[in-house]
Amino acid sequence: MCHKLLIFALVCLICCEFSDESLQGPTKSKRDEEEKSDDSDETSPLRVVPAPDLSKDRDRRKGDTNVNDEISDAVDLFMLDQAKVIQKMVQEIGLKNFMLEEPEELPLEDLPPPPELPAHEPTPEEIEAKTIYDTATAILNKTRPDKKHAYQLLAEAAKKGNPEAKALVAWAKLFGNPLEQDLETAKEIFRSLAEGGHPEGHTGLGFLYASGLSVNVSQAKALVHYTFGAIGGNTWAQMVLGYKYWSGITVAPSCEKALDFYRQVADKVSQGVSFGGGAAIQRIRLLDELENGYSSGILDNDLIEYYQLLAEKGDIQAQVGLGQLHYQGGRGVDLDYQKAMHYFTQAANAGNAIAMAYLGKIYLDGSDEVKADNDTAFKYFKKASDLNNPVGLSGLGLMYLYGRGVEKDYTKAYKYFLAAADQGWVDGQLQLGNMYFSGLGVRKDYKLANKYFSLASQSGHVLAYYNLGQMHAQGTGMLRSCPTAVELFKNVAERGRWGEILMQAHSDYTEGRFNEAFVQYALLAELGYEVAQSNAAFLLDRNEVPMFTIQESLARALLYWGRAAAQGYSAAQVKLGDYHYYGLGTPVDYETAASHYRLASEQQHNAQAMFNLGYMHEQGLGMAKDVHLAKRCYDLAAETSTDAKVPVALALFKLNLMFSLDSLKESHLSSLLDFNEMFGSNWDLYLITTLTAILAAIVYFRRPQAPAVIHIFL
Repeated sequence: MCHKLLIFALVCLICCEFSDESLQGPTKSKRDEEEKSDDSDETSPLRVVPAPDLSKDRDRRKGDTNVNDEISDAVDLFMLDQAKVIQKMVQEIGLKNFMLEEPEELPLEDLPPPPELPAHEPTPEEIEAKTIYDTATAILNKTRPDKKHAYQLLAEAAKKGNPEAKALVAWAKLFGNPLEQDLETAKEIFRSLAEGGHPEGHTGLGFLYASGLSVNVSQAKALVHYTFGAIGGNTWAQMVLGYKYWSGITVAPSCEKALDFYRQVADKVSQGVSFGGGAAIQRIRLLDELENGYSSGILDNDLIEYYQLLAEKGDIQAQVGLGQLHYQGGRGVDLDYQKAMHYFTQAANAGNAIAMAYLGKIYLDGSDEVKADNDTAFKYFKKASDLNNPVGLSGLGLMYLYGRGVEKDYTKAYKYFLAAADQGWVDGQLQLGNMYFSGLGVRKDYKLANKYFSLASQSGHVLAYYNLGQMHAQGTGMLRSCPTAVELFKNVAERGRWGEILMQAHSDYTEGRFNEAFVQYALLAELGYEVAQSNAAFLLDRNEVPMFTIQESLARALLYWGRAAAQGYSAAQVKLGDYHYYGLGTPVDYETAASHYRLASEQQHNAQAMFNLGYMHEQGLGMAKDVHLAKRCYDLAAETSTDAKVPVALALFKLNLMFSLDSLKESHLSSLLDFNEMFGSNWDLYLITTLTAILAAIVYFRRPQAPAVIHIFL
């Protein structure tokens, strides 16, 4: 009997070993529960991840495992589905039994050649769609693209099935520029692309799930889609993951992973930088623009017309200024090399060295509007360098360094770069760093390379940031520093061509297209742009995004203010304090409000935060009541900003008054001095308002009076 039992156990073991269920998923009941939970997720209310406080990241993440569990579950389900697909393919090919058997070791020469996959022959319609797509992208890559015509072609190519055209149409539908905004259509296009494994589709769906546009928020699904988009080489997905791993948003922070993703993006950006540096990107914070009376860097049309009038009358400075505006673009002026050449030529003919040098740069770079001409570039650079202009000197150095129209000569290149760098010109500093780093005509010297790259980075040159990032990432000539390298590569990544979306979003905002502006700011916020994060929060804070309710807007604004504050924007830190103080999108919490005010005060020297801390010390809100600390905070606010002097004077007057009244409370008049009972808890605000009105009246009546006009009647 024992032998029978032993044989039966052995047979069961063999059956289990060679079972067809080589890949097993959850049981039927468990799958049903997961499907139900997945369905319920589709209809779950909006969930907004709390704004990260990087100063308390370590403590917060120890207890925050819900998001990680959700991500793990989503990834497990996704990988299980992929495993089932692979198993089915293996079974169809008939290789399953072969995989289960122990393979024989064969010599390399006896191995059969790998099977050749049949090449996909494109259909005539696919060839036509690709041709239309190439024509459209050629139009978009021009200096002054005709976007309307380009997207008409893209829509035609998308109908014929071209996936790249579909992706561009989907983003245009999502942004509402240049096509009409349609979030549902964009979502469906992204979904169809993702099902086909297209990285743009995964990136688009990742953004929708992360921001909760047309779908319920699911950071787990967003992370999965972003990951597959990044694996497919999508630049935006790589930026998103770099920022997430750097700041620890929905993932455990990892400097090395952030460095890997940001370096990939920085490599692409650096390869697209021309000698001229490319178009300028204007970063406008809507909150600062509002507080400064809308005095942003955007030039008024009347001012531009005035400079144009001066230029036509022969004003050389106006000609050079307009030429630089059109050469670099930005500040409300379109990039236009033809107009730049027009103004530079006028100034160069009058003997202006700067205009000569910039004409040399235009001809050296070339464009779709101006054909590259090394001889003409050399002529203008030579004229400018003879007048000791640093731009011209650097231009000649570039031509000798790369052999553009002249024979390569590292000695002459070094001489011209050094002369330009001595005058503080950024291109001369950058190229000297390159020569010392690579040992071109000089002995390799990483310390000198670091010196000149650092000088060039102070002027904001993108390649200087990139080169410094590489040195810090590899520890070349210095101690390796992953955090510094990430910061530098992040700076480079944010100078990519997609930064133009910032200007388009601002243009949409000024035209009252708030939904379109918000979606564009929201995408750039996902990419890690602090300006976009604060601008998205600004729109939500003012309830200017029609697609959201007031409460939903406040909850989302709190999230974006938190991300902007974590990147060092002091006004966002103050806004976080305000939200917790007044209970906007979160319960009232005076202690948390005080902590945000303290951060903005101590780390960023924000006068508003100091004033608010003074008031909370005075009232004992979220901290011990202390009149002396209140006065100290008020004094610091007045010292930090001249705009705070009048409010501080009124607050100190009230503080001194209250201090005097407190000393009388022990007398028999104490019952008459209980202002909270007589006037309510906000009586102090009424008092400050009254004092402000009295002060304004005094200033008004003491203003200088106009002399009386004496009428003489004859």
